[in-house]
Amino acid sequence: MDLKNRVAVITGAIKGIGLAIAAELSRAGVRCVLSYYDWLDSLENMHSAMAAAGTEYRAISADLTLQSDAERLIRTAEMEFGSLDILINNIERGGWPVVHGRYTPEQWDLEFKTTVTAKWHLFQTALPVLKTGDGGTVVNISSIAGLTGRSGPAGLVFNDCYSLANRSLRTLTEIWAREGAPEVRVNELMLGFIDTRHGPGTRGWDLLDEREKADILDHTLLNRTGKVDEVAAAVRFLVESGTYFSGSVLRMDGGYVLGGERTEPVPDGVVQPGEPTFGGPVLNK
Repeated sequence: MDLKNRVAVITGAIKGIGLAIAAELSRAGVRCVLSYYDWLDSLENMHSAMAAAGTEYRAISADLTLQSDAERLIRTAEMEFGSLDILINNIERGGWPVVHGRYTPEQWDLEFKTTVTAKWHLFQTALPVLKTGDGGTVVNISSIAGLTGRSGPAGLVFNDCYSLANRSLRTLTEIWAREGAPEVRVNELMLGFIDTRHGPGTRGWDLLDEREKADILDHTLLNRTGKVDEVAAAVRFLVESGTYFSGSVLRMDGGYVLGGERTEPVPDGVVQPGEPTFGGPVLNK
């Protein structure tokens, strides 16, 4: 997909991963409509980053747990830029056990409505518009919480509702890929521990002690957290170059899901040259 003059809606774009994705696409010539809701102390920096990226954009305050606000965001892209080609479904909310403790009913409902229902509202509104264009694409941003749940070193980070919400996104990605085909591609980028998202730069990370942080990194094959620029590059690949991907999940977790166990080198063994290795006769004596 040639990105020049394409139009994208990017949610959760006021900072961190959402802003990195928006800036990456903007530098490629994509006209972006960005949503934000909280973290308003980051708003000025968002505008500075987008101005530096150099392509026209719009920023909209929206509570995307409300269907009306999700619809307003998509309509803004149509009215301001005349079309919609790309939806980056980055909105989510997850309460860290180490931060929030046990669930309240309000926290449970907010996590599910933000992580799943808001994405559903956005997709349902955007799909008819995306289908009218030339090669529309959707990227759902999810978390390995949908695979790991509240277990192992991640147990202090991924709580129950957040985990089940992210597991459900796999199903939605596959359903939406069928609904969008053949005009619209729908894929999922599943993230592990990323700076500003479950990693350094978040309040929860700072509440972990050094041993708890080390346990997470030791469980990650690459022994580090991911960078927001790496996520932005992966999203750009799915949008621009991954034109035969649809209904796919690209896991970007540094190998966390595989665990911290390493594969040992194959030992020399005890069988001597010329000795039968499988209980049969030695041949060619």
